[in-house]
Amino acid sequence: MAERERLICDASELAEQGRGVRFELTRNGQPQPAFVVRHGGQPRAFLNQCGHVPVELDWQEGEFFDDSRLYLICSTHGALYHPASGACVGGRCAGRGLIPVPVVERDGQVYLIETAI
Repeated sequence: MAERERLICDASELAEQGRGVRFELTRNGQPQPAFVVRHGGQPRAFLNQCGHVPVELDWQEGEFFDDSRLYLICSTHGALYHPASGACVGGRCAGRGLIPVPVVERDGQVYLIETAI
């Protein structure tokens, strides 16, 4: 099956460890919220769902980083996740990380790779 790409946002909308962009994707036939942030110079995308319980992470729309801007944080439980991998690094995630979403940055745009989901 050929990969399809869907535009998420302009790459300029993603400042390093800054505000993220929310988007929706279809996974297992169901619409699901997701987000993309920039970390380590690369766009990193995940389902917008805490590893502890299925609640969205952002404490204000598009705000996913904690105060230190080092980790992604669940606004409900305070669980911390590494922004490069989504791995649980502390709090009530009990070792369950975020679910990564495949994205690519090309020609100043960030795209969702739909067939890899």
